[in-house]
Amino acid sequence: RHDALTAHLRDEIGLTDLSPPRPVQAALVSAATFAAGAFVPLGVAALAPISSLILWVAVSTLVALGALGALGAQAGGAPRGRAAFRVILWGALAMAATSAIGALVGQTY
Repeated sequence: RHDALTAHLRDEIGLTDLSPPRPVQAALVSAATFAAGAFVPLGVAALAPISSLILWVAVSTLVALGALGALGAQAGGAPRGRAAFRVILWGALAMAATSAIGALVGQTY
């Protein structure tokens, strides 16, 4: 069992004794990319006309999510279109759920 696990870690994930996982580095990169990604809706909100602010923020966020999903898939060697679609779909569902919860508690615009 140990040999199979070692082979999986080496072949599928790329982890070896020479390249161990780096959880602190992964956490820092994750935090940095999250902060950078938050800039898109904030930047658009600062520039968009107030009358169509929600539409501008939603669309720009979905476009950015799709682009980042495709970029991540390309980096990982996966199909870009499927990855972009999946990230856009789940992002749209998350926005819809957030909006629905806001409506339930009376916090809508």
